[in-house]
Amino acid sequence: MANGGPVEHGYPHLETVRAAITALYRRLSYDSVRAYAVSVAPADVAFCDIDDLHLGTQRIAHELVRHFRLPDARVIVSFREMTHAANVELTAGPEYFVELNDRFRTHRRDIGAALAHEIMHVCLHRLGLSFPGTRDNEILTDTATTYLGAGWLLLDAYREDGASSQKLGYLTPEEFGYVLAKRSLVFGEDPSVWFTSAQAYTAYGKGMAMARRDERQPPLTAAGRAGRLRYARDRRRARQHAPVAAAPDTPYAFTPQDPGALGVSFPCPTCRQRIRVPVRGRVRARCGLCRTVLECDT
Repeated sequence: MANGGPVEHGYPHLETVRAAITALYRRLSYDSVRAYAVSVAPADVAFCDIDDLHLGTQRIAHELVRHFRLPDARVIVSFREMTHAANVELTAGPEYFVELNDRFRTHRRDIGAALAHEIMHVCLHRLGLSFPGTRDNEILTDTATTYLGAGWLLLDAYREDGASSQKLGYLTPEEFGYVLAKRSLVFGEDPSVWFTSAQAYTAYGKGMAMARRDERQPPLTAAGRAGRLRYARDRRRARQHAPVAAAPDTPYAFTPQDPGALGVSFPCPTCRQRIRVPVRGRVRARCGLCRTVLECDT
């Protein structure tokens, strides 16, 4: 939790975020991901002025448990002084104990954001889905929280001005915006209408630009002229010589297939799983993981 200190910006965790989206689709399946097409509603996680601290917190925790489809999980929430925003005790269940930082006693509008992250820990624990290392596992948790419909709360908790700053979660604001944008492009949902933080709008806009860029990479037909020219140059070289590893910033890679034939692999712009198609001009491909139909010019 950044509280008054510097907030990291940009996309330093982008590859891990993309791997997390792929892992979600692989573990949950297409149909299960589609079950989260509707985000948690602002009214369901709002803290009213007349709410009792503990009763209001338990109500919000119950709503998030329901949203993440954990019907037999009971979350018990308490408050204490700590460095981090929150902590959850992962056990076999059915009861899980979540501790929130004491600052949320007075910053109640962000309780939903903190609980969303911790309850997603419970969800991933039950699914048996994790990444090695604390850092990558926390990025997975932020990404899953966001992609499955509650991460707009985490981005909305980001506020920064000349005198103070606050950010929850491990992703940067722009990375939260990127995952929200990826979700929006799949489900047709605009989370920006729920933002109360002016900075959240900016971060979401930048994230959307990055997400749109994923959809305009060759060999997709939506690729821009510069990308198409680079792709044609690389394809010509691959045909003239044995295919070599592409540059680090190149999303596609050419591979030999049958004698005299060439194939190309590239990441699906939706779930980031790599797709392999033959190099033979216009091709329509369907991602086997997220079922996205892609128009390609190979």
